[in-house]
Amino acid sequence: MEASNNQSDPCQHTDQRQEPRPRVVVVAGPTAVGKSALGIALASEFDGEVVNADSRYFYRGFDIGVAKPDRAERRGIPHHLIDILPPDGEMTLARYQDLALDAIEKVLGRNKLPILVGGTPLYINAVVEGWRMPRVPPNPSLRATLEDEARTSGLDILVKQLREVDPAAAERCGRNLRRIIRALEVYKETGVPMSAQESKGPPPFPALEIGLTMPRDALYRAVDDRVRDQIDRGLVAELRFLLESGVPESAPAMSSLGYRQLLPFLRGEASLEQAIERIRLDTHRYVRHQETWLHRNPRLIWFDVVTPEWMTAAFAAVRTFLNASRMSQHLVNK
Repeated sequence: MEASNNQSDPCQHTDQRQEPRPRVVVVAGPTAVGKSALGIALASEFDGEVVNADSRYFYRGFDIGVAKPDRAERRGIPHHLIDILPPDGEMTLARYQDLALDAIEKVLGRNKLPILVGGTPLYINAVVEGWRMPRVPPNPSLRATLEDEARTSGLDILVKQLREVDPAAAERCGRNLRRIIRALEVYKETGVPMSAQESKGPPPFPALEIGLTMPRDALYRAVDDRVRDQIDRGLVAELRFLLESGVPESAPAMSSLGYRQLLPFLRGEASLEQAIERIRLDTHRYVRHQETWLHRNPRLIWFDVVTPEWMTAAFAAVRTFLNASRMSQHLVNK
């Protein structure tokens, strides 16, 4: 009987060890917890560059209200995927994934450490988990029709439409109008539910995912302090300039916290203090939502930023992660 071809011949053995893959560090966490500062500090310490994973940093002109780090705050550290869209532009998750992976590859090509920083869990997961998703370009006329339908007949009509064709996407989108419209857009353009076109591929690279947190009452105080500082720094004037420049209230970036709540004030429908209180409360709600989503990620290593020496511990975790890669490279080269 002939020997099985599955048996390996020790005389013909070849080293099949794979080259260690380049590594990426992620910094995630809720709004106002200090992600940008840690990302910059890590980039400075470990010769890295920051790749933005905050959905509101893409838009030029939206600076104060989204707490975008300015050039002085970036301390000369290269930042990618910031100010890449016009004020009325639009970003899809699939496009972001392509842009982020391209930016990461270029950073790695310079032998630098890519540090993915942001508070949008969907964007981070799409990159780190290697999501496969439909590449359907936006259809402005269809979106306008669906927005008009929601405005005249209520959001429930679109929720019902989506539930009929894609129950999984309807469950995931909740009552987020833009996500509902996107799911309906994908279905109408392809005839296939968006949830059926999405899957997770193999992770494109090993990643150390750091999550920053602080006690809820301390986070709320940080949010409130940031809101007041943004008002003092000219957030109202920034919004007024954007509107006078022709950016429509319907632009995706206008839905950002700090902007949509000020629109009634500029229309004379609310006082400034009422608008500020609305920003505070809506941001509190948003950080709760962020924390819920972030805590679903079992890969995150959490650091409480109000505890002593937390940053030293975070640096040590990154150093251990990178040293493991160097040790693997050493073993391959032996």
